[in-house]
Amino acid sequence: MKNDILSILQERMPTFSKGQRRIARYIMESYDKAAFQTASRLGKTVGVSESTVVRFASELGYDGYPSMQKAFQEMVVNRLTSVQRIEVAHDRIGDQDVVSMVLQADMDKLRHTGETVDRAEFQAAVDAILSARRVYLLGVRSTAPLASFLGYYLNYMFRDVRIITASGSGEVFEQIVGINADDVLVAFSFPRYSAITAKAASYCRTTGATVIGVTDTRLSPLGQNSDHVLAAKSDMVSLVDSLVAPLSVVNALLVAIAAKRETELAQTFGELEHIWDEYHIYETQVDGQ
Repeated sequence: MKNDILSILQERMPTFSKGQRRIARYIMESYDKAAFQTASRLGKTVGVSESTVVRFASELGYDGYPSMQKAFQEMVVNRLTSVQRIEVAHDRIGDQDVVSMVLQADMDKLRHTGETVDRAEFQAAVDAILSARRVYLLGVRSTAPLASFLGYYLNYMFRDVRIITASGSGEVFEQIVGINADDVLVAFSFPRYSAITAKAASYCRTTGATVIGVTDTRLSPLGQNSDHVLAAKSDMVSLVDSLVAPLSVVNALLVAIAAKRETELAQTFGELEHIWDEYHIYETQVDGQ
């Protein structure tokens, strides 16, 4: 459903039954928790049956409770404050094994990303980077490591790679001034979305630069300001953002680009191996130890 579910609930409140009104009020007052509760748990919380919760979702126009819950989660994920994220995470974990829960959630994100990432968009992104004069990488706050990781390897492949991880809008714009139609910006943004990332992407497009957005959906602020979108699942609602799937997309980009620059890379790393050996950059592995 395209409309904000909170607005829908407010509008339809007079038409609900007594039990439905209890569900609606709880959702409106505690949406940060309700969006991540099972139908059974939501029912127990407000004092109605699980079947009442399921019928409530159907009456709102959803295929079932999971469909309503998914739409609700997508709506609220960017509204949650850090404190709310901590509370929701605590509520979801309960007595579960944290390691198993987090690893399983990350595996699900990887599987979803692998099934849905647009291959044509991916290839267009690879081609754009390969043909760019300069490559700018923008990742602020929690996405800064993604930009740094991509930049670390791209620096072996290209002569002009610029990594931008500053959070201040002034610093970001100072570092992208001069970007033009010969250049590419690869930007990263996930909930809670950074306002400066979307603004910088919008500015870069006005200069004619190609913008590649690595984000969770084309409808995100960054997605709407990108020429090519690589959608990666990242919706773990906790204080810590899950960047496993986005990092895997970055790895795929690097592998695809490296395959196209095999000859140049072989020469570069051949020279580097001599330097690393001469200056003892890496520890030497001794057999038997």
